[in-house]
Amino acid sequence: MSQILTTPESLTPPQKQEPAECYHCGEPCREETIHAHDHTFCCTGCQTVYEILSDHELDTYYSLGDSPAKREAVTQQNRRNFLDQEAIVSQILSFSEGDTAQVQLFIPVIHCSACIWLLENLSRIHSGVYHSQVHFVKKEVMVTFNPNEVSLRALVELLDRLGYPPEINLASLGKDQKAAPRKRIQRKLALQIGVAGFAFGNIMLLSLPEYIDTQLTLEGTYKQFFAYLNILLSLPVLLYSGRDYLLSAYKSLRVRYVTLDVPIALGILVLFGRSVWEILTHSGPGYLDSFTGLVFFLLIGKWFQAKTYQSLSFERDYSAYFPVAVTRVQNGVETSVPLKELNPGDQIRVRNQELIPADATLLSSEAHIDYSFITGESVPVTKEAGARLQAGGRQVGPGIDVRVEKSVDQSRLTRLWNREIFQKNAKDQLPNLVDRISRHFTLVVLSLAALAAIFWFWYDASQVAQVVTAVMIVACPCALALTLPFAYGHAMRWLGRWGLYLKDANVVERLAQLNSLVFDKTGTITTTQPRGIRWEGAPLYTEESLGIRALVQHSTHPLSLALFQHLETSGSLVEPELEEFAEHTGKGLEAYLQNKQWKVGSYRFVTGGSQTGRSGESRVYVSIGGELRGGFAFETQYRSGYRTLLTRLRKQLSLYLLSGDQDTDRAQLEPYFEEVRFKQSPEDKLHYLEQLQNQGGHAGMVGDGLNDAGALKQAHVGISLAEEVHHFVPACDAILEAKQLPYLNLHLALARQTRRVVYGAFVISFLYNVVGMSFALAGALTPLVAAILMPLSSITTVIYISLAINSLARKLKPSTKRTDRM
Repeated sequence: MSQILTTPESLTPPQKQEPAECYHCGEPCREETIHAHDHTFCCTGCQTVYEILSDHELDTYYSLGDSPAKREAVTQQNRRNFLDQEAIVSQILSFSEGDTAQVQLFIPVIHCSACIWLLENLSRIHSGVYHSQVHFVKKEVMVTFNPNEVSLRALVELLDRLGYPPEINLASLGKDQKAAPRKRIQRKLALQIGVAGFAFGNIMLLSLPEYIDTQLTLEGTYKQFFAYLNILLSLPVLLYSGRDYLLSAYKSLRVRYVTLDVPIALGILVLFGRSVWEILTHSGPGYLDSFTGLVFFLLIGKWFQAKTYQSLSFERDYSAYFPVAVTRVQNGVETSVPLKELNPGDQIRVRNQELIPADATLLSSEAHIDYSFITGESVPVTKEAGARLQAGGRQVGPGIDVRVEKSVDQSRLTRLWNREIFQKNAKDQLPNLVDRISRHFTLVVLSLAALAAIFWFWYDASQVAQVVTAVMIVACPCALALTLPFAYGHAMRWLGRWGLYLKDANVVERLAQLNSLVFDKTGTITTTQPRGIRWEGAPLYTEESLGIRALVQHSTHPLSLALFQHLETSGSLVEPELEEFAEHTGKGLEAYLQNKQWKVGSYRFVTGGSQTGRSGESRVYVSIGGELRGGFAFETQYRSGYRTLLTRLRKQLSLYLLSGDQDTDRAQLEPYFEEVRFKQSPEDKLHYLEQLQNQGGHAGMVGDGLNDAGALKQAHVGISLAEEVHHFVPACDAILEAKQLPYLNLHLALARQTRRVVYGAFVISFLYNVVGMSFALAGALTPLVAAILMPLSSITTVIYISLAINSLARKLKPSTKRTDRM
């Protein structure tokens, strides 16, 4: 019998092979292993993300650290199962209609341009995503998706896999979802300051003998013991308090990008390293007191800047100054009420092209809702009585009555106002200038620090660490970065007090750039309440008056609103139902009633011909069944103070008037304008503004809102006038209360003066850096003093801006001011 010999190796059980690690997310490839592009991936999602990044030359995304998209260490399979509950999903979604849903998610790990690019290309990763937009400062992403293809849970889990887990706090649904993460960040910063402050104070205490014992008579054993104890106390400062600076600098250098944190981190390391070297080699006491003091004051400055930016969050002003009102119906009587007074259960009337301000239930028999402002899809959705309507939808067709179901979320309207589709293409000059300066600032500082190190190495090597650290710490563009948001934000608040509400702070700069201004006439220079309305033609039958009233009640045009109020009816009379209602912007209204076509509008629209009216009057004509019945004559009432306003504006700007009316008022208005054009359609106004801009002008537009929406969007700054019922127009950049129109020149003056204040702040920041750098290069500035001066530069800038703008505002303030508090 043959004997089988076995070796120890043959007796060893086979080793279990460890699964490969995914190149994108860093997780083991347990369920699936995909080999592509010389890398290993755990799923097609990770492979797709890699290919997208690679195709767009964003491979440096993988240099941000070890597996930058690494998933959480512990992945719980059912962690997101609560998103299967319809009640919770309905609270999280900001919009849901048919095959379109929208959600705004807070993702605190967003930190660079690669994050933004990846999150804004979710539609390429999953076909169920229509669009995604990132708000970098707020670390939010707004995702529009098809819930039939990808559920909210699947979407959130996709973001989890990509390494961008959204923060969803069930305990705070309906509240501020970002409050808890903010508190954690604030708590962390407070602990970092506490650790640095504790070490700073104790190291100074332990170094007290060094300060006093100038003859170096302190017994050597105690001296070294205190020095080693100082190293021990300073380690938490380096590894915890200064960790954010070191990590930020490391990550930026890994992707070959130099940020402001690079010189600060180098200064920290140089000072700490030099101090430890001196103590360990017994060549000196080191500078650990300066090191811990440096980190302590840097963190104090960081805390101050964080508080400053929090104060620049203007969302709280939106609720205070959003001058939008709606039509509330009580017992058949219409009243205009501001949004903040609208309550659940109220019945409101939404006319053609008006937005639904809050989630509501349809009371009318039918509605056609356009959700393009939210979804980008302009095809109206037909709804029947009892249907739920989403806030932000726009009625297209006859007016409808709805019952409000939720309180108005004004921040939601503001987000709608700031959507990408309503942004201007204009380049803001000052922000671009600041970006260019900031981009090269750090490189200049590092170059100066290197030159200083070379000089001081030959002149006095013992001072190299102090000088280099002081140079890298004292130079700071923080004041430069604070100038624009603080100055424009402060001016925005003052303008809000004066009745001019801006979309965002950058509109202040564009106001300052204006060199021409285009006015609409009806509802802008003239009021929406004419002095008198008279009928010219054969007397109207009651049924005809009711028909005209039923037609104009669905329009938001100033003359339609005035005519609706003029044609008062008895409550016992029932208004007829219209069919095939249509509003032709700038022309008129038409509908079918009793099998006849009714038209109300301009003479050309109603009859196809042309006619000249009397001076000082506007006319609205009526035809029934193709027969002209007559017209309503509106006696024009100009706004109080319009002549003074136009006279003052002409000294600074080129003024133009574009009106859709007849040219009956040409003689009265022509002296105040460079050019006056009547019978202008909305398209004509838009093309005229394009022509002005092509000639190199920064042309603004003041109009009545919906009827001038195209021109307002085309303008460098579009200003919509608000009087009584004001209709939210996302295309505009600012909303001006009608009673404040006579003071528009003062609003523009404050914007221009604010720009000068910004230039002054730039000068202060420049002088600070030049003077501070001079002392640092000369060796006359310690790192500790430099760390104190750095936040002081920001404080000085903020104080200067506050005092300057407050002084200008008090000097320029209109005689009739708002009573609202800032």
